[in-house]
Amino acid sequence: MKRVLILTVAAALLTFSSVLAVDPQTTKTTVNMDKVEASLLNGLKSQNQGLIISSTRMLGDIHSAKAVIPLMHILKSENSEANKIAAALALYNIGDERGIFAIKRAARFDDSNKVRSFCDKFYKAYQTAHS
Repeated sequence: MKRVLILTVAAALLTFSSVLAVDPQTTKTTVNMDKVEASLLNGLKSQNQGLIISSTRMLGDIHSAKAVIPLMHILKSENSEANKIAAALALYNIGDERGIFAIKRAARFDDSNKVRSFCDKFYKAYQTAHS
């Protein structure tokens, strides 16, 4: 377990060091968002639940259109309630119609009462905000 944590931290440091660059003229740090997005999408494929949830959250925060299909897959197919709820929240934040429809379906048909309840709240909040 300790070894996995060390490897995860090392991978994150390597990823972010390759994503961040310093412009020598302005000494400002710039971020290559394509690399960040690709790294976060890759994090969705991890076996580490914490990495999956944090990647999911960040993809929602940056409104990643590329993440809609993988997040919909998590919402529909994942066994973990936490992963499903995180995916639903990210889809809500992204606001893509396909993702909103997936949330609506999960609110009605998911096996978990907890997931259905959260998805129902996300869907109703979306409807209220876009009425």
